[in-house]
Amino acid sequence: MNILMVLTSNERLGASDKKTGIWLEEFAAPYYAFKDAGADVTLASPLGGEPPLDPRSDAANFQTEDTRRFRGDRAAQATLAATVTLSSVSADNYDAVFYVGGHGVMWDVTEDAASIKLIETMFAANKPVSAVCHGSAVFRHTRAPDGSPLVRGKKVAGFTNTEEVAVGLTEAVPFLVEDMLKQNGGIYSKADNFQAHVMTDGNLVTGQNPASSKGVAAAVVNLLSRSR
Repeated sequence: MNILMVLTSNERLGASDKKTGIWLEEFAAPYYAFKDAGADVTLASPLGGEPPLDPRSDAANFQTEDTRRFRGDRAAQATLAATVTLSSVSADNYDAVFYVGGHGVMWDVTEDAASIKLIETMFAANKPVSAVCHGSAVFRHTRAPDGSPLVRGKKVAGFTNTEEVAVGLTEAVPFLVEDMLKQNGGIYSKADNFQAHVMTDGNLVTGQNPASSKGVAAAVVNLLSRSR
């Protein structure tokens, strides 16, 4: 299994001076789920190199078994610090793609032409396309082979409006993930705030929040195992 994980290069919440980036658990949990399943994992970001880490995700109360494993894993840290440039990757080389969340993705990856093409190509090839939390923002501009919004008629999940209110960033984000998925015709569902919730519809796998990260990765591994 060759799995591509895509991360943001954006470290600012819009025009503000507030820091953002990737959410650590949303990287660490899927990364180890994929690696432990025997996958070869490639990390990519729009600018390449080390992606910014949302400092809030490094707080003690957000640490998990996977984030602690990452903090003790120098090889994984070196891999994260050397992501390849997203525009240099080819969908042909990967069996699945996973989009890591964190607010940063809403400004760069969501609007990135290479990302949009990658998603559309892999989706059309019936390869697993997955995202968690704000990672689901990447479906804003993507299209299915028939030209309709990629999520139209698909069961999907992503960071909820009430979760955005809870973290106090409703006014900071360029759009709300829940609203966008609904506007694009997605069959959106959610659990209570910050509870795990994963939706699989064909080769599309999406998760609501950080607690959903491991579940999304497990669903991707399951799809790949069934396709062998």
